[in-house]
Amino acid sequence: MRPDHAAAQRLAGQVPAPPARTTAILQFLHAQCIAAARWLGRQMEKRRSRLALLEMTDEQLKDIGLSRGDAYSEFRRR
Repeated sequence: MRPDHAAAQRLAGQVPAPPARTTAILQFLHAQCIAAARWLGRQMEKRRSRLALLEMTDEQLKDIGLSRGDAYSEFRRR
């Protein structure tokens, strides 16, 4: 049975809705996927920022109060 056909039958009352437990599990998995995507986005942003520090000149680093060693140590952080 095609998924769109099953949905139409469910709306027409011909097929029972999935159990509440299944719905709860799907909602939980959806929330976990969203959280994982947000975490991954934050990690990627941190990496971009740390790479940008390494690309700065010593004068630019001095302007923001960092040394070349500070930039390298920040880059090596997990």
